[in-house]
Amino acid sequence: MQPATLIQAIRHFSNPDTCLRFVADLRWPNGIACPRCHATEPRFIKTRRIWECKGCQKQFSVKLGTIFEDSPIGLDKWLCAIWLIVNAKNGVSSYEIHRSLGVTQKTAWFMMHRIRLALQRKSLDKLKGEVEADETFIGGKARFMHADKRKKNIVGGGPIGKAIVMGLLERHGKVHLQVIKDTTRETLHPMVRKNIEHGSQVFTDQWRAYEQLGAEYWHRVINHAESYVNGRIHTNSIENFWSLLKRGLTGTYISVEPFHLFRYLDEQSFRFNARKGTDLDRFMAAVATVGGRRVTYHQLTSQTTH
Repeated sequence: MQPATLIQAIRHFSNPDTCLRFVADLRWPNGIACPRCHATEPRFIKTRRIWECKGCQKQFSVKLGTIFEDSPIGLDKWLCAIWLIVNAKNGVSSYEIHRSLGVTQKTAWFMMHRIRLALQRKSLDKLKGEVEADETFIGGKARFMHADKRKKNIVGGGPIGKAIVMGLLERHGKVHLQVIKDTTRETLHPMVRKNIEHGSQVFTDQWRAYEQLGAEYWHRVINHAESYVNGRIHTNSIENFWSLLKRGLTGTYISVEPFHLFRYLDEQSFRFNARKGTDLDRFMAAVATVGGRRVTYHQLTSQTTH
């Protein structure tokens, strides 16, 4: 029986063999296969909980080729960390993971970024129906920054020192987020075309960069200088999402470096897009995507990472 709550998850995954079977069944639903040569029916070495491939003669664990690869942390802690992250509405900090799982804060931070990689959206399905488009600015105010840091901040289409995020939200559906360089028409229009099905209804505020969308979409504008709602014409849904996102960034994570922002957006959009499911549904969806994705500590600590 699968766990339904956090306490049940902790008890369920306290057994290493249970963790191994759970991850292996999700990775290889049709039977264990070598991640290198894809040969089937490898020999299981019970004492080490690894397999030996009969084809390439290489040994492999269930962690190979996943976000868990090369991690000495047990699957029991990894699975509990995933449960905590995907089911915390406003996010969970690395310090809380550090205290809850008994790992160092540095390890917890690394684990969380690996998990965020697994939460990245794979589907290229476009939004349709009624879709709201908007941008928001994320970051501290320039007057509160140290002079050296203030000089390094990039001036975009909005306030100095803030990153710009574009959001596209399908009403009663999913949200797509992306960090953008500015709020010009040349940036916003390709984002809309890439993520919204042709002919859909698109609702925006009066920002002039959204003009001329009417040729491809049923475009309606709400002028916030006059009102915030005019029947079905509003951007309240995406505005509410921005509030939820910023509560997590400022209240839970406190300080998010600009070059890591997209990872936190992946995390928040995953939870939002899976909001109609149960805690177990979100957990299962996250664990199902751990394969084929890996990020190293060097990549995470390099400001050139994308």
